[in-house]
Amino acid sequence: MAGDGSAAAELGALAGGLIATARDFHGRGYSPATSSNYSARVDATSALITVSGRDKGALTPNDFLRVDLDGRPLSDGKPSAETLLHTLMYRRDADIGCVLHTHSPRGVVLSRLLAGERKLDLEGWELQKAFTGIDTHESTLRVPMFDNDQDMARLATKVDAKLPKHVPCFGCLLRGHGLYAWGRDIATAARHVEAFEYLFECELALRLRR
Repeated sequence: MAGDGSAAAELGALAGGLIATARDFHGRGYSPATSSNYSARVDATSALITVSGRDKGALTPNDFLRVDLDGRPLSDGKPSAETLLHTLMYRRDADIGCVLHTHSPRGVVLSRLLAGERKLDLEGWELQKAFTGIDTHESTLRVPMFDNDQDMARLATKVDAKLPKHVPCFGCLLRGHGLYAWGRDIATAARHVEAFEYLFECELALRLRR
């Protein structure tokens, strides 16, 4: 994390915000063991992301590295295997400032329960208003779903092609894998994750009773 004092301070603040978020999510069971990855935009051409294989409940500032928006490291270290899905979102939308990927049981189980489905429509839940720009529960919050793929470049291409471009979209599910959610900054993205987790739990309970 080289650079002048202000740049180093900015990177330190982003790492600190992601560390606090990761510890919170780890404590809630959203990111067990070394699963999940977290990133934040640094500027128009780069992002800070967790390095591969770190326990998300015990991150330190040394567990991050800077990458360009094609996923190439700009410093020593091995970025998360899923870096391309993070940098895709930063390239797609200049207003996205943070991407958080979690592995909670709710999203994983719900996505497998909906085998073959390409989307999850959340409707009529009061907590839909936790998402930026949504001010009524009388709306549909669409969550695209994708089959997981070990080929990250291929998966990123598929996600890029299928994510909606002209309606609000705050996250997507990889089947049997987990949630990707984003927002304009770390706090907003974390709020979106928390809201998704609540809504997934409600949907899962409702569907299992049918």
